[in-house]
Amino acid sequence: MVLRRYALGIEYDGSGFSGWQRLSKPGEPDLRGEPTIQASLEEALSFVAGRPTEVVCAGRTDAGVHAAAQVVHFDGPAQRDPRGWMLGTTSRLPPAVCVRWCLPVAADFHARFSARARRYRYRILNRTVRPALERQYLSWERKPLDADAMHRAAQALLGEHDFSAFRTVHCQAPHARRDLQHISVRRDGDVVAIEVQANAFLHHMVRNIVGSLLPVGRGEQHEGWVGELLAGRDRTVAGPTAPSAGLVFLGPRYPAQWQLPAEVTL
Repeated sequence: MVLRRYALGIEYDGSGFSGWQRLSKPGEPDLRGEPTIQASLEEALSFVAGRPTEVVCAGRTDAGVHAAAQVVHFDGPAQRDPRGWMLGTTSRLPPAVCVRWCLPVAADFHARFSARARRYRYRILNRTVRPALERQYLSWERKPLDADAMHRAAQALLGEHDFSAFRTVHCQAPHARRDLQHISVRRDGDVVAIEVQANAFLHHMVRNIVGSLLPVGRGEQHEGWVGELLAGRDRTVAGPTAPSAGLVFLGPRYPAQWQLPAEVTL
């Protein structure tokens, strides 16, 4: 059988999943009974391919985190049309997951290692009353937030630094140096949105950054505090980890040579 490499753009609501990463070996049932995005996708792809099929993703997401354009690659039978992969796989996925696009790619394309950046957005409903609509996609803060102060404080994080102050103790990365390329905090009505782009992220890094910007927004810490946390490299004195519900993985970004959709191209 002739195989060809394909890239998929995956959209998912992470609310009902225990995260991206499969909790069992390929082809084996998940004995913990906790569904994952990877296991659901591989099961659907394997049905369409008629053979066991594994995927590699651009960036693993935690339980409750959503994705607008997660990118994966897999090797499947070359004779199948990309549209067939997209529609056939989606028909076998749970309602909270879909394949938005499928493209054939060069054999040396790698969803993780070919990416040059990754983007996230965190949204906070900032009003007295908790959300009823879209509550799975929003965090909530009842105290007024100064988004402009949060934005100014966040600029201290730009550039390549040791982000130990914003990594979880469970992070398995060999080092904490990351290149944070963009961060912004903007208010649109009652919603405060934080957007972050970096070459890569540590475990819980975005949620820990948000958790440390919130005291600045509430006026409990001065704007220079976030920069002090970065320099101090001490997770224990930084803000708490923000809830997962407000976080969406907007997707990785790749060099134009891979000819992927504009939303995931630099």
